[in-house]
Amino acid sequence: MDTPSIDYTEVVRFLVGPFLDSPESLRVSCETSQRNGRVLIRLAIEGEDKGKVFGRGGRNIQAVRTALQSVSRAAHQKVHLEVYGSEMERGRGDRSSGNSPGNSSGSSGRRSSPSRPSRRPPRPRLSKSE
Repeated sequence: MDTPSIDYTEVVRFLVGPFLDSPESLRVSCETSQRNGRVLIRLAIEGEDKGKVFGRGGRNIQAVRTALQSVSRAAHQKVHLEVYGSEMERGRGDRSSGNSPGNSSGSSGRRSSPSRPSRRPPRPRLSKSE
């Protein structure tokens, strides 16, 4: 049985495009290993759009990873998504790779919610003894 040929570049553009104010800020490259069926997708986002693509707590990019993982399973492949920022940010190591939580290599995809500020318990009232 033939596996379907998937244009991951177009899939990524379809998934990420709605988050972008300027679609020209998106750069996508895709490498497929014929030997082991792995696909490496590199996503570069310039400017202010990076925050929108990641979303609060990384929810948007995690949803993109989950969708890519589902698509790749249909083709009997494994996908790995790397996200890069602008040229200046790359030098500072501002990149999300497969070593981070929520990658597409088998993590549950659930992240802990941000902790809320703790409230102090009320002080005990002292009774006045006369």
